Amino acid sequence: MRKPQERWRLMLGKYADRQLGGCLSSADSRRDQALDYLYAREYQKRGIKPASGGRKGSLDPTQMRALDWLGEARNLFPDAVFETLQSDAIERYQLADLLKDPKVWEDLDPSPALLRTLLTYQDRADPTMQAELRRIAQKVIDDIMQRLRSKIVRAMSGRRNRHQRSPMKASANFDARATVRANLDTWDADKKRLIADQLVFMSRQKRHLDWTIVLCVDQSGSMTESLIFSALMAAILTGLPGIKVKMVLFDTSILDVTDQLDDPLDLLLSVQLGGGTDIGRAVSYCEMLVEQPSRTVLALVSDFYEGAGPRRLLASIARLNEARVCMLGIAALDDSGQADFDRGMAEQLAALGMNVAAMTPENFADWLAQVMK
Repeated sequence: MRKPQERWRLMLGKYADRQLGGCLSSADSRRDQALDYLYAREYQKRGIKPASGGRKGSLDPTQMRALDWLGEARNLFPDAVFETLQSDAIERYQLADLLKDPKVWEDLDPSPALLRTLLTYQDRADPTMQAELRRIAQKVIDDIMQRLRSKIVRAMSGRRNRHQRSPMKASANFDARATVRANLDTWDADKKRLIADQLVFMSRQKRHLDWTIVLCVDQSGSMTESLIFSALMAAILTGLPGIKVKMVLFDTSILDVTDQLDDPLDLLLSVQLGGGTDIGRAVSYCEMLVEQPSRTVLALVSDFYEGAGPRRLLASIARLNEARVCMLGIAALDDSGQADFDRGMAEQLAALGMNVAAMTPENFADWLAQVMK
């Protein structure tokens, strides 16, 4: 554990050397240099010149290439911290090397944060890089979809049935309690452990999935990661039998992208991030897409900060509830499941029959499976 002096030195940077210098370990000195390479730009913006005659071996911005820094930062910091540094390098400081050098893009870790950055800077990169950026974006999408597909398909394939045993020995169907009960006579008292000679697995009930899922997704800048996961989940759900998916994007205007769900990359590249938010207008449009209310799920993906008056939105939600449409309000759909949203509006929507939560894509799939029993 670091001493308070070391922690303060890392937070304050090289300009605290005179007061706190000499307290960092070799590894922390490398971390300090990597952080200085990126965040020293804050000092430069304020007209503060780099300190002269500082510690030897310092890696000032003029001495380190972006690719060198990228590899160093990846080795020095945990994944979550590295993703933040990577995002700041491109979004906050717009490092030219990261936008122009194909080798740098190839070395970036595929992640939703990287895909968000690619979408944000698709028009800023050198024209000769457009094809390369598209290739990398497709690779990121493929990686995320491969991770999600098996979990979503398993969740939607049927509820586990504890009363019926299955010959299919899949780990997802393993029944731990029933296995313990079936092997009580093999308890080893000396070693204090159960020797399981018989493993018990649950079967899955098949379900007729004649449902329509209407995804109504906020495309404002703060919802970018949720938009990404919504598009990928829509593509996966579209491939399941008996499920019809419709997708509507909105800010103050409305874009029906139902015909683009088979190509998430094209869909995401067509999005114009930012703008205001008129949730009521979008939900009113989605009302017109409902054909069988009792077999329809409306999933509103938004932070619920309504730019227009709330009357139209609340009236639409009340009508959909009366028609027995299953309504889910998703304040965030990303890997963290954390969200900053208008809690007052969320409470009003919940009072009118909408279930509201922030969640990960896997939990959203489980939620859909529960409501579509």
